[in-house]
Amino acid sequence: MQITGREKHGTKMKIKTFFLICCLALQACPGGNPEDVVAENAVAKRVFPAADEILAKVYDNLYQSPANFYVDERTDTPGSYTVYHVKDASASFELCTNDYYQALDWEAADNDSRLVNGYFVGSLENNRYFEFVRELSNTGDSGNNNEPTSPGFARVFKCDYVNRDNVDRNVRNGDAGDLNVIPPSAAAMQTFTEYMWQFTFFWPATKKVLESFSDETDTRYQHTLLLAFKTNQGTGQCDLIEIVEWVFSVGKNGGQMTKEFIPLYDMRARLNNGVAEKCAD
Repeated sequence: MQITGREKHGTKMKIKTFFLICCLALQACPGGNPEDVVAENAVAKRVFPAADEILAKVYDNLYQSPANFYVDERTDTPGSYTVYHVKDASASFELCTNDYYQALDWEAADNDSRLVNGYFVGSLENNRYFEFVRELSNTGDSGNNNEPTSPGFARVFKCDYVNRDNVDRNVRNGDAGDLNVIPPSAAAMQTFTEYMWQFTFFWPATKKVLESFSDETDTRYQHTLLLAFKTNQGTGQCDLIEIVEWVFSVGKNGGQMTKEFIPLYDMRARLNNGVAEKCAD
């Protein structure tokens, strides 16, 4: 996956650094937004993991995210299983309701429309979502192949937790929905960001979370995922490694969350006799 958009990062980072130096030297940045200068300064001061540390994680098949990262409640389920959120008719966003029976109706309709469906087993809820458990029929090439069924866990957000109506979950920047936790907090922002990561798909790259950290300003809480994407470039070629920050934030009075996908830099790398190494520029 080659990330596109505002992404010619090497040039972008050089321009940003030069602009910041000029601003500091002149003690003023005519025509600029002071908040932009603060953000640029923060990027300039960030200390990123060393290349060998990044590559060790990128090429480690067992590594996915840092210690203490969110672990889904269903992770210990034996064998194959499915966790997903019931979505609107266009599959653009996850539905929400505070009404159990509305959630149940949506899930039942969703089950009827799925290629792989199953019979109802039960339900549960927490302060974030309703969950409906079904035993899904396995085909010959999916699920627990030696078992006729595997569990499926379908969830519907509670609107009192988050409302994602009309959010395009496939868009990396912009609206991320309304966080309705009262009062909002850095911890709530972290839980939402890390929870949603498990439902994020970047094809065909290998994706790894290098770091997950919180920050705040006078008016907003934010949570950042420092990500690495590895894209194979073909036989005999070095892989493309792209380093990105994905920043989610919400005002301290709650309400609309935003997301910003910020490519930082890239490098080329490969496995040499089982050892990850950076390719020469």
